[in-house]
Amino acid sequence: MDLTTHYLGLTLRNPLVASASPLSVSLDRIVALANAGVGAIVLYSLFEEEVHREELRDAAIVETHENAFGEAMTYFPTTARPGGPEPSAVSRYLKLIERASATVTVPVIGSLNGSTEGGWTRLARSMQDAGAAAIELNIYFVPGDPHTPGRVVEDRHVEILREVKEHVTIPVAVKLSPHFSSPGEMALRLDQAGADGLVLFNRFLHPDVDPERLSVEPGVVLSRPEDARLPRSWIAILHGHVTGSLAATTGVERGEDVAAYLLAGADVVMTASALLRHGVEHAGRILTGLETWMSRKGFESVDDVRGRLAVPRDTDATAYERAGYVAALERGRETYSSLGIR
Repeated sequence: MDLTTHYLGLTLRNPLVASASPLSVSLDRIVALANAGVGAIVLYSLFEEEVHREELRDAAIVETHENAFGEAMTYFPTTARPGGPEPSAVSRYLKLIERASATVTVPVIGSLNGSTEGGWTRLARSMQDAGAAAIELNIYFVPGDPHTPGRVVEDRHVEILREVKEHVTIPVAVKLSPHFSSPGEMALRLDQAGADGLVLFNRFLHPDVDPERLSVEPGVVLSRPEDARLPRSWIAILHGHVTGSLAATTGVERGEDVAAYLLAGADVVMTASALLRHGVEHAGRILTGLETWMSRKGFESVDDVRGRLAVPRDTDATAYERAGYVAALERGRETYSSLGIR
């Protein structure tokens, strides 16, 4: 059985990808993920805020001594030096890429997380130089100002992508959220702007209100299989309409979840929550489940599965989705009317 797939122009041994999470913060964990069988690994994200904070710190150190005599360079604090005892978040990240790409045989993908245009995007080149096979660009932008027009949000995504593409030659995927007025049009804009792939969808980690503590608390909730319906719907719509790869993420617990995404049209399927919940060895169980399903259904390769249940290209996708919505309501009415609910 052939599980080989292609993502961002890379050949992967299977379509299961470990998405960015705490599971990839060290070389030992990355090796464990590779040994568990995943086809590629996205490293934990390097955040724009970390980069800016360290740039400001180093600038403050230099400015403190800039008017001193020439020998001042010999007593600059070692934290400002790449080889100092406390390496920066950036240098640690680049070193991890270098070591991981030299150790594991699966592609190692760097992850940049930010929300504004600026110099932090140049780090993509450093990731490339360190050995990253590709870059995943996680544009996590929640416009808190209610006066921000939707087009401004969309344009920022495109400009950040273009800035990153200017600095690298390796593939770049964009991880985007579903919270656009027209996610399909946003996907097409990013595709046309040069994205080599799209990851659907980012999950915003919304804070919540604790009525007992009278406080706002941060919230991290692992995804469940039922969360996969939204990204799966959009992958089914976009399949065949974009030139870049389509990666699915959210709600991947079993081999059947991977199969459902592939049937919708995904090139790869990413998971983090299931591995955090069950351990990295669960990747092997997911892949075994996928192979069992493929054998039972008579599929010999991932290519045979991909896109079989995508929205046909000659179909009015809007009417198609509307019909699905109406059918779901009718099914719900049939299911719950027997309980006496009106």
